[in-house]
Amino acid sequence: MRTEFRAVAVAITLAIGMIGTAQASELQPPPASGLKVATFAGGCFWCMEPPFDSTPGVVATISGYTGGTVANASYEQVSSGSTGHAEAVQIVYDPAKVTYQQLLYVYWRNVDPLTRDRQFCDGGTQYRTAIFTSDAEQRRDAEASRADVQKRFGDKPVVTQIADAGPFFRAEEYHQDYYKKNPTSYRFYRFNCGRDARLKQLWGDEAGGGVGH
Repeated sequence: MRTEFRAVAVAITLAIGMIGTAQASELQPPPASGLKVATFAGGCFWCMEPPFDSTPGVVATISGYTGGTVANASYEQVSSGSTGHAEAVQIVYDPAKVTYQQLLYVYWRNVDPLTRDRQFCDGGTQYRTAIFTSDAEQRRDAEASRADVQKRFGDKPVVTQIADAGPFFRAEEYHQDYYKKNPTSYRFYRFNCGRDARLKQLWGDEAGGGVGH
């Protein structure tokens, strides 16, 4: 379910002519040699790009769709909840400058891990929290980090999924760096969705934090 706040932000973007009507997602190619990828779902992918973009060692953030069954699904299809995909970000990073464990730290402090199939004002499986791991080492690190987060929240269950990474489809171009291209509508959506207020409630001074926060 796409919220009215997200719909308004998209409508503003449409009004200024940034959205094509026949766009679809595309399969994201692998990273350049020497770089690695991390894939995280944390609700609206617009909001998941900024904390990773500001993390030293991150080369690129790509908004996209993964975890579902439909190839090259459009935003409208994914946001309807009919494809099985989650909105996600793929983080391309230099492992000599930032570790996967550090990226996990950033991830957790930018999501609500206690709410199933919903992030803030956006509801549906397409807004679930999930860590999509590329190999056994990532899975071990992800499971260890989830166990640490569970200790933090005690008897409140952490519902964030850990799953094997599958095809990642790059979202339509107007979604990429949305917060940079459309700062006014982005801030409108983020504030009205209550994201920062909930993160502060969950994580205190660590909310939204990056590496070394």
